[in-house]
Amino acid sequence: MAHRTVLTERQRSALFDLPTDRTVMLRHYTLADDDLEIIRARRRPHNRFGFALQLCALRYPGRLLTPGEVIPLEVTRFLAAQLGLKADDLAGYASREETRHEHLAALRDLYDYKMFTGRGSRDLKVWTENEAETARSNEDLARRFVEQCRATQTILPGITVIERLCADALVAAERRIDARIADRLDDKTRSRLDALLTETADSSVTALLGFQFIPRIRDLPSKRLYLFDPAACPKELKGLIGGKVREPVISSNWPDILRSAATMVAGAMAPKPTLAEVCILKWSCFSEQVCGSAKMDHG
Repeated sequence: MAHRTVLTERQRSALFDLPTDRTVMLRHYTLADDDLEIIRARRRPHNRFGFALQLCALRYPGRLLTPGEVIPLEVTRFLAAQLGLKADDLAGYASREETRHEHLAALRDLYDYKMFTGRGSRDLKVWTENEAETARSNEDLARRFVEQCRATQTILPGITVIERLCADALVAAERRIDARIADRLDDKTRSRLDALLTETADSSVTALLGFQFIPRIRDLPSKRLYLFDPAACPKELKGLIGGKVREPVISSNWPDILRSAATMVAGAMAPKPTLAEVCILKWSCFSEQVCGSAKMDHG
């Protein structure tokens, strides 16, 4: 299965990079007396430095250091000042991988950190699936997951694992919400939707509206759709109507709109469905395809 990129590089950096802001370092990287006592039990300066750095990385952002990772100078200076060491004392720490593994094992034992495996990982997956129903975006869900891992002292898995977990949770949440909507439709509405299903075409207005303009289901509470003829709106959807048309979006899609209009004029497609009907159709029948960003303004 191909990897689905959920986060941009900027979003990844915000969640997983070591902090360089002094306020953030003061909050997360200030070592307590108990920490210093444990750290000073290491014999050599570079081991004390490396042990402290691993501890801080586990606390924030909550992950393991990667082999060959370049540590920001702001971090090394901040820790060196607390340890009574020089920033370049860290250099010797990368030379022996066994030492890093020994330190990680000691940190897990002393501070109760756990890997993303076993029952803990299963519990976090269930938690993520539940959170996905209220997540505002991919980034929001990933941020919640990272914060929950910190709260449970679970060491973050790799970024691709997190992205795949969040993507799967979002798709599953869309399907559950779609199923709830479909379950509330009466027989008459279901029949109308079945009829609409036979009238779609690749170049039709229904396809254009369905794939280009309809917001994600979980964004509906903050979105409003636009209807040119409010009187044609089914009463069940009146609470969702009232948005504004974004002219730049129409302008950028104008060739497709003209082709769709020409199709209707030529009689290849009857312009029967209202936008509201198309919305119901897409929400209840095409959950896997309704995953683009919303193109309508807030009402």
